[in-house]
Amino acid sequence: MSVRTDTRVKARVHPSPNHGERAENTKIDMLLLHYTGMESTEAALSRLCDPRAEVSAHYLVDEAGGIVQCVPEARRAWHAGKSVWKGTTDINSRSIGIEISNPGHDGGYPAFPAVQIAAVIELAADICARHRIAPWHVLGHSDVAPERKMDPGEKFPWAKLAEHGIGHYVEPVPATAAILMQEGESGQPVEAIQSMLGLYGYRVTVTGQFDTTTRLAVTAFQRHFRPERVDGVVDASTVKTLHALLAGLPSLSG
Repeated sequence: MSVRTDTRVKARVHPSPNHGERAENTKIDMLLLHYTGMESTEAALSRLCDPRAEVSAHYLVDEAGGIVQCVPEARRAWHAGKSVWKGTTDINSRSIGIEISNPGHDGGYPAFPAVQIAAVIELAADICARHRIAPWHVLGHSDVAPERKMDPGEKFPWAKLAEHGIGHYVEPVPATAAILMQEGESGQPVEAIQSMLGLYGYRVTVTGQFDTTTRLAVTAFQRHFRPERVDGVVDASTVKTLHALLAGLPSLSG
């Protein structure tokens, strides 16, 4: 691997052997953000470069804002795992992955330092500009794998990224105490929320049954777009925030 990075922002190269060919004729059109979920940046970097781990990401951003490129952008890094968005299952072939050093929910989940977020913003802006990645294709790992992942989590400042034109964002409607629907219920209102989630991109089948898959999709949506309360229960805030996001899409086929 060349010592030159792909990004135009300050970064260094620490090559990982964990990558492969992108699927033929697949355009890079997504940016996926993760937290490392490990006790230190050093431990995360070691794992991302360990062939036995079979995981990697294109970039790693440490707590002090340092950026490391582990995989060339032209290559398919192994960061998304089993995931789905808008029916596409090979997310790794169409995405760039950024790992953000943070011990995550299992490690106390501290706030992301401002200097780290500033570096993520600079890197993400550069990636999105060069690959012309649409705001609604800047996602968290939990969006594409809600049954397995919680990262980068409800403390990640998506609103701050949106101030710099990164990601799709609307001001979330304040949460309310009134429950509209929750797991175990059924009927047309459930069909409606399932349809809306599916239109946005989440893997949800419209059955009219508020099952576990639906609850996990609602939870992932709240974690990203309505982080005030993440409980998998649909209230008016969840519906109105999702509706506003859908209204902001240029089309429902993108």
